Amino acid sequence: MKKLVICTLFVMQVVFAWAQQNPALKGKVVDSKSQKPLQNVVATIQSTNQSALTNFEGVFVFPVVAEGNQAVQISSPGYTSQTFAIEIKKGETTDLGIVVLEEDITSEQQLALVTITENDLGDDNSGSESTSGLLQASRDVYQQAAAFNWGQARFRIRGLDNEYGTTMINGIVMNKLYDGRPQWSNWGGLNDATRNQEFTMGSAPSDYTFGGILGTQAINTRASHYRPGNRVSFSGTNTNYSWRVMGTHASGMNTNGWAFVVSASRRWAEEGYFEGTDYAANSIFASVEKKFNDKHSLNFTSIYAQNSRGKSSPNTKEVTDLKGIEYNSYWGWQDGKKRNSRDKDIEEPIMMLSHYWKLTPKTTLNTNVAFQTGSIGNSRLDYQQANNPDPTYYRNLPSYYLNYHNNGVWTPDYAGATDAENYFLSHSQIDWAAMYAANQATAAGNSAYVLYEDRTDDTQITANSILTSELSDNISLNAGATFRKLKSHNYQNLLDLLGGNYFIDKDFFANTDNGQSQDADLNNPDRLVGEGDTYGYNYNLFATVFDGFAQFKFNYRKFDFYLSQSFSRTEYKREGLYRNGIYANNSFGDSDNIIFENFGFKGGLTYKLTGNHLFNFNGAYLTKAPTLRNTFANARLNNNITPDLDSERIFSADASYIIRTPKFKGRLTGFISKIQNTSELSFYYAESIGEDSGDADSFVSEIVTGMDKQNIGAELGLEYQITSTIKASAAASYGQYIYSNNPNLKLNDDAQASATNQYPVVDFGKTYLKNYRQPGMPQQAYSFGLEYRDPHYWWIGANVNYLADSFLDVSNVLRTDNFAIDSNSGVSYPGATEESVRAMLKQEKFDDFTIVNLTGGKSWMIDPKTRSTVGFFASVNNVFDFRYKTGGFEQSRKATFPDMQQDMASGTRGFGPKYFYGYGRTFFLNFYVNF
Repeated sequence: MKKLVICTLFVMQVVFAWAQQNPALKGKVVDSKSQKPLQNVVATIQSTNQSALTNFEGVFVFPVVAEGNQAVQISSPGYTSQTFAIEIKKGETTDLGIVVLEEDITSEQQLALVTITENDLGDDNSGSESTSGLLQASRDVYQQAAAFNWGQARFRIRGLDNEYGTTMINGIVMNKLYDGRPQWSNWGGLNDATRNQEFTMGSAPSDYTFGGILGTQAINTRASHYRPGNRVSFSGTNTNYSWRVMGTHASGMNTNGWAFVVSASRRWAEEGYFEGTDYAANSIFASVEKKFNDKHSLNFTSIYAQNSRGKSSPNTKEVTDLKGIEYNSYWGWQDGKKRNSRDKDIEEPIMMLSHYWKLTPKTTLNTNVAFQTGSIGNSRLDYQQANNPDPTYYRNLPSYYLNYHNNGVWTPDYAGATDAENYFLSHSQIDWAAMYAANQATAAGNSAYVLYEDRTDDTQITANSILTSELSDNISLNAGATFRKLKSHNYQNLLDLLGGNYFIDKDFFANTDNGQSQDADLNNPDRLVGEGDTYGYNYNLFATVFDGFAQFKFNYRKFDFYLSQSFSRTEYKREGLYRNGIYANNSFGDSDNIIFENFGFKGGLTYKLTGNHLFNFNGAYLTKAPTLRNTFANARLNNNITPDLDSERIFSADASYIIRTPKFKGRLTGFISKIQNTSELSFYYAESIGEDSGDADSFVSEIVTGMDKQNIGAELGLEYQITSTIKASAAASYGQYIYSNNPNLKLNDDAQASATNQYPVVDFGKTYLKNYRQPGMPQQAYSFGLEYRDPHYWWIGANVNYLADSFLDVSNVLRTDNFAIDSNSGVSYPGATEESVRAMLKQEKFDDFTIVNLTGGKSWMIDPKTRSTVGFFASVNNVFDFRYKTGGFEQSRKATFPDMQQDMASGTRGFGPKYFYGYGRTFFLNFYVNF
């Protein structure tokens, strides 16, 4: 028996030694400039997902690889991936020899990626809608076109909002519980520190989370995963900021088991692309890791990113015709400087502690705890018993006089319109001096005008664990559980009395005919407030969320497939800190708890015809809790819960053909997604919105529930290496993104509230949205580009992009029966025929447009021993300075057919749609040193 054991061990040793000496595949990876070996580069056999890492000598080894034709990919963060077609023969070693990786210019392009969106310009403290930030981790040619070429036109992948994707840092979900979207500014300016990313498209499997139907971005800030070295860069641009400086140091793992990374940046502008848009941002990042042994490692990450920027106003066609596309009504001169009344300020530092535990050679457990606190503020002017300070207020514009009606008869005042135009052209900015003078002239010393901010102070704790295990050679398991708890304090914060002594905490716009009080807080009536005080509204929102997922992946020679499932429990509550005068019995104290339990299932299959040709299918069905934002009908004033509120039902499927060869890569995908039972809230002034309303204005919250959306389309991405230095790429997206039903619409009208009616909701029935297009994005996009990379480390590229089928955001209330039917008589308004109503409410389609972009750069090796390099990257977007609309919305104030007829009488609408415009010609220039 002893001899048998010795013989067996001897045979195993010989076999192992032979496998090491005669592997199926090997190679050595080096840096193109320094020719030094690269460690921790990933080599992957694409047909099997079999992977190997390079050692300190840059060598990777596969002891066993399936026979036949295979494709192997060599990749590492910061470098351009290489793909090789190989043939594995039994008993023979395939040696790739020296594999040279070049610096990936995509990482430089990311510095120029702008993700400012319409949602960023809003006043509800939401996160960003842009999907371009989600794509920074991707190397897919289609997704790169979507981010860098189409992102400037606010293109959305598959027509989906960012709340249907998941953004993570070290396994912690960064999507806000308030609106479901990530707040990119929380780590803005830290591109060097957030370069280590993984991205999955659509509902494809992620190792870290169940995810949504848009995709998953996983940012890794583990200190030992950064390439050691230093980097300093300086940038200039003419987009939302003018200048940027950034520096980063990564130590690598030392012999004592410590690694650390620090990074910092500053971005600033006295004025960005649009008038009066100041910008100031400071960002600091630190990550420290201690490796205790081969099984345990602890990492601490801290991120501080403070951002302040002035917003630009959306404008009607009338205003743009008078003042131009760059006009911004939000600013005015004060003491010789431009002062913007609408600043967005973000300061929400993040701290994370991550534990990495290698339970067995095939099983790891990653546990994370994160704490985030801070504030978001959106400033604006408030006024009491004084004229509206907005220079574009409708009574200040020519259209008010041109569309004037007397007893229903159009009687235009042309002289008044001329005077209004001349006055507006000479007084087109906010008059800060006049407001200071008005405040100092009040009899009681109170301010008629003040500057305040809608403020949100959030504190969130997150804890999760993620398990990864190779159950067998073909089966792997990913599972995780996450707990999130949020307290969100929301209030008006008085910033500046503008020369006055105090401000009165009352709502002078409130209708008091029904015994209501104008006091913001009946517990403290007739309150006088000063700078730094809370007033107007004051409440807390609470959210507690638990979710878990399990995912099994099966990998075989011809087929890969996966199955995943999830469960979540979400609980919301509001706590009113003021007893509002309008909602005296339903504003102070706790609301009811609102609980949602949701689940999800998804799966996918990949058929590998060969190593180069693959067919892929993904499908998902899940339910999703409403966001905290949409749960309360009018959270600023009362505890009322949105009526008919329920979870969304989401279905998604996509099918792809993928080809990957050393010279040619391509992907063709068809997709469909259906999102049912969504809810939307919006706030505005409206006229003639109910019975006996007359011409009275009402400030309402609009509640739309049961909305369905359907997105169908196709994606194409192609890349061909024409020569060793010239590469061509093409991308296309064709979609039809529509509302697929007629949802329900209700209005919460504060003017209808009374002591006996604390839930003044008016049911408007259906809003006829079916087959209208979803707004704010091109539904067609096409791109073609050429790139030349010289062996002497300079490159130049150009691409041309055609974008089409962008549509205006339509008003929901205009598409109810209230628009065409007189609520008092129950019959249609005179002239409100089906044809005339349909023509008046036709959705506006924006003009198609073409933009051309240029990129280029060069780098030099200044010290081969230390791999030190210096270089620059430059880009010019929209070379021909084409002006185009990126979005806009219909105003809902003229809510009936005769009101809109009057507004359109002269052909110049006072309450026409407001539009957002894209940048014209912009540039970005970045100089950097790596050492």
